[in-house]
Amino acid sequence: MEAVAFKDATRAQFSLLAPTEKRALHWLARRMPAWVGPDHLTLLGFAAMLLAGLCYYLSQWSPSWLHLVNLTLAVNWFGDSLDGTLARYRNKQRPRYGFYVDHIIDAFSTLSIFGGLALSGYMSERIALGLLIVYFMASINVYLATYTMGTFRLSFWKLSPTEGRLILALGNLVVCYHPHILLQGHPYLLYDIGGVALLAVLVLILIGSVVRNTLILYRAERV
Repeated sequence: MEAVAFKDATRAQFSLLAPTEKRALHWLARRMPAWVGPDHLTLLGFAAMLLAGLCYYLSQWSPSWLHLVNLTLAVNWFGDSLDGTLARYRNKQRPRYGFYVDHIIDAFSTLSIFGGLALSGYMSERIALGLLIVYFMASINVYLATYTMGTFRLSFWKLSPTEGRLILALGNLVVCYHPHILLQGHPYLLYDIGGVALLAVLVLILIGSVVRNTLILYRAERV
C-alpha cells in the first residue's frame, strides 16, 4: 500500500488540570518499562471502561460496585492518557492509526458507560440515551472540525475527559450513599438531575461550537 502524506492536527488542550496532567504523564512515560507499549495502554484503558459499564450494571444489586467503577476510571485515565504520551516520548507516533483507534474506542467506551448507567437504576434510560446521542453529535462535530480546520480540540470550557472522570467519580461516591434528591417534596434520582444539567450544558457547547466553526469556515472560503 502506497504511503499517503499526512499532516497531524494541532492539539488544543486548555483544561484546568492540563499542566499538572502533562507533567504527570511525562513522569510516567520516562519510567515505563520497555516491554510496555502504547497499544498495551490503549487496550488497558478500553478494558477498564468495559469493566466500568459492567460494574454500573451490577450496582443495581449493591452500591458497593460504584467504588469499583471509580477504580476503573483511574485505570482508564492511566491507559487512555498515557498511550499517546508514551508514543511521542519514544518517537513512535502513528498519527492516523492512533487517532482512529483512540476515538473508535472512545465511542464504544462511552456506550459502555451510559449503557451501564441506564441499566443500573441510578439514571433513567431516556436521560442516559439523550446524553449518549449528544455526546456522539459533539464527537462528530469535533472530528469534522479537526479535518476541516486542522485543530483537534481536547477541552471545552476548561473541561476535558480528565475533569469528566473526576466529576463522575465524585458523583459515584455521592450516589453510593444518597441516590435520590428531594425537589419540591418529590424524590428524583440524583443522576437524573445531574444528567439533565449536563445535557443542557453539552447542547449549549455543541450549538456554540457549530456556529463558531461554521462562521470561521465561511469567512475562510468566501465565494
